[in-house]
Amino acid sequence: MKRFRLKATTTVLLMLCLMYFITYIDRVNVSTAASQFKSELGLNNTELGFIFSAFAYPYVVFQFIGGWISDRFGAKRTLIFCSFIWAAATVLTGLAGGFVSLVAARLLLGLGEGATFPAATSAMASWVPKDRRGFAQGITHSAARLGNAVAPILVLSMMTAFDWRFSFYLLGALSFGWLVLWAVTYTEMPADHPRIMAAEISSLPPPRIRPVQVPGTWLRLYRRLLPVSGVYFCYNWILWLMLGWMPLYFMHTFHLNIKEAVVFTSGVFVAGVFGDLAGGMLSDRLLRRTGNLKLARSYLVAFCMSMTALSLLPVLLMHDPVYSLIFLAAAMFFNEMNVGPMWAIPMDVAYDRSGTASGIMSGNGVTAAIISPVIAGYLVDRLGNWDLTFQLSIVVMVCGVLLTFFMKPDVPFVTELKESSPTAPVALQV
Repeated sequence: MKRFRLKATTTVLLMLCLMYFITYIDRVNVSTAASQFKSELGLNNTELGFIFSAFAYPYVVFQFIGGWISDRFGAKRTLIFCSFIWAAATVLTGLAGGFVSLVAARLLLGLGEGATFPAATSAMASWVPKDRRGFAQGITHSAARLGNAVAPILVLSMMTAFDWRFSFYLLGALSFGWLVLWAVTYTEMPADHPRIMAAEISSLPPPRIRPVQVPGTWLRLYRRLLPVSGVYFCYNWILWLMLGWMPLYFMHTFHLNIKEAVVFTSGVFVAGVFGDLAGGMLSDRLLRRTGNLKLARSYLVAFCMSMTALSLLPVLLMHDPVYSLIFLAAAMFFNEMNVGPMWAIPMDVAYDRSGTASGIMSGNGVTAAIISPVIAGYLVDRLGNWDLTFQLSIVVMVCGVLLTFFMKPDVPFVTELKESSPTAPVALQV
């Protein structure tokens, strides 16, 4: 049996994959359940769009705070605290009785999940070799997209067997189960893990130190990551448009029933699973072969965003459900290829502050989750079709391509310590 025992590094990565899987089911299950509770609670499309986006308000704030907290207090304690909140919020969603209580539950969910990805990135910085960062980010985010793909079918089956409320109770219990597993399997320092092997430790980066607190450092790091944040915003624009609206898009545009719409939606999200894997693996392969971080991160992202924009064009021209499925899946695939290289950049730029750096990138970028679903709902209510929504999304992708050339993943962030003594300033590369 010892021959089949998972390595400690593999166990940690699998636990993070499971977390990404569960958190994305918990955040997108509402879009499938909406087909049932929309009429039950008397909601319109604009109100639905606000319910979808309410998650993002605290989520954005706690990206910034959570990244800093995970760097200071560790990913283990941060994720235990966060998982308790998001699990409770999932259960409370099933107890909601109207628009206000649904919004409140979604706000609490966003608060709980806000720090999860920056904290996970902080954990990966210690547990993943440098030339595997793209893969680690790609495979964890592919688990998230698998959650997207599974959620519609899972929620629909539970809605059919019971009702939409039961699906949230069951998913909340699953989240509480992950909390227990994380508490007993993760250690902050790899060397402290009871099953870590010497070969694993030698392949990992040197132990991270607590970042030196220098006045103005956070603001300098924020400015340094502004182009990265802008690109991540453009990525999230497409992502959250699809996460929130795909089932209803297929139902309203092509008059499909809920079961058919769920199958089509899952097909789009499955493409994202493979996109995450492909992007992360390709980014690391380019880095190992060329040693060029610009090529492996920035130029790869520019290519993927260009292909995302091109994939949306046929959706405007061919009004057929099968063609829409094919090209929306292609757009999802190329958009998700951005994830591995994008989430590797904070670790490349600021290793000891990777939680803070990824929180800055994601916190700024996820503001798209607030704007995109609401604008889509508003435009559909006013125009009765999705054409302008997709046209606007293409423009956003073009902006993202232009911003990639300002990211500079090959330039590490440096903190300057100005001594009071007459000695010269000391520069710390972090």
